[in-house]
Amino acid sequence: MSTARTRSARPVATADDGDELRFCSTCAFSSACLDNGYDKSRLHELHILVEHTGPYREGEHVFREGEPFGAIAAVRAGTVKTYVTDRDGRETVLGFFLPGELIGLNAISQDRYPCNAVALESVALCRFSFPMMATLATRVPGIQQQLFKLLSEDIGKASLLSGDYSAEERLAAFMVTLSRRYAARGFSPTRFSLTMSRTDMANYLRLAPETVSRVLRRLQDSGFVAVERREFTVTDPAGLETLARHVLRV
Repeated sequence: MSTARTRSARPVATADDGDELRFCSTCAFSSACLDNGYDKSRLHELHILVEHTGPYREGEHVFREGEPFGAIAAVRAGTVKTYVTDRDGRETVLGFFLPGELIGLNAISQDRYPCNAVALESVALCRFSFPMMATLATRVPGIQQQLFKLLSEDIGKASLLSGDYSAEERLAAFMVTLSRRYAARGFSPTRFSLTMSRTDMANYLRLAPETVSRVLRRLQDSGFVAVERREFTVTDPAGLETLARHVLRV
């Protein structure tokens, strides 16, 4: 397949924005609202405001470490990377956030953002005023439960790759997790774009960039995946999950 054809067929992870009655297809809170009998029209009556922001261009920051916290944001389109830097300017990647996932949850306790968030491609967000979200949680108990769930998932992502695992296991777990996250939001679980660089992937997985490139080639040669630049296809989902089983514990 030619490079031009491959690029034109690139799957783009973009949410369906819904309408006056339907929630956005990747809304992080729609299930909690609907389970409690609140459809989108009833939420309007509660004066809960959601601000659509963006697009943020590649390399543009959504927020920076130390800035005052006032809102959490759900990714509507694109991918966001969070990271911190030490006194010597060395970067540590904390995570990557896809459409339907929330950024800013780790700022709740300190009232300041403890990390930086940057767009890896063109990014659009739904910005939720946290005081308003807290008020809504008192009216819709499911919202509070959903927030706790999302906080738990955020902590789980951070600790996912902290064990003593091989490079193959770490990379396989990362790919399987991405696949599951895309699938949960209605996107293809077997074909998606790796919007993060190999260097960012390596940093997140605590591996050397050349190790990531080498392991990706091995996974491709073994028939687990097919990689064309940043386009990624899972060709053997069961095999990849088997390789990742010790990291994911499922």
